[in-house]
Amino acid sequence: TGGHTTEILRLLSCLSESYSPRHYIFADSDKMSEAKIRSFEQKRAERFSNSQFTLDRIPRSREVRQSWISSVVTTLYSILYSFPLTYKLKPDLILCNGPGTCVPVCISALLLGLLGIKRAIIVYVESICRVETLSLSGKILYYFSDYFIVQWPALKEKYPKSVYLGRIV
Repeated sequence: TGGHTTEILRLLSCLSESYSPRHYIFADSDKMSEAKIRSFEQKRAERFSNSQFTLDRIPRSREVRQSWISSVVTTLYSILYSFPLTYKLKPDLILCNGPGTCVPVCISALLLGLLGIKRAIIVYVESICRVETLSLSGKILYYFSDYFIVQWPALKEKYPKSVYLGRIV
């Protein structure tokens, strides 16, 4: 929600205008991200005249403190909801940073690749607040992402597939 959105927007602020259009996907229960994204994109449009973006909401895959059993059901529902959206967008790159919403989107993109429709590169950036352990999303997407970026050396030591770039947000 708030923290993940702030981190991803910091990352996006470093990208050139060639990363357009940008498609933001966030949880339907997220009340803060849309305003933050719109403000960011408004400022971006002042720098880049051809700035394009879309906003889409999907069902949240897991609420805070939701039981693991019910999380399986809500995550499957979110994947089913995400797949048509991912099919429509056919992204080249998915840049995500940890909210549970990114898992169904990434799984949908992996399915598109397995079906031979479109392969997307998945770049996962673990949140700066994850110093010693991965988030649940990170634990899942560590095995499926093309690039898995951590921001602390201790995580690089524990997860050898990861890429440590220092603090990037």
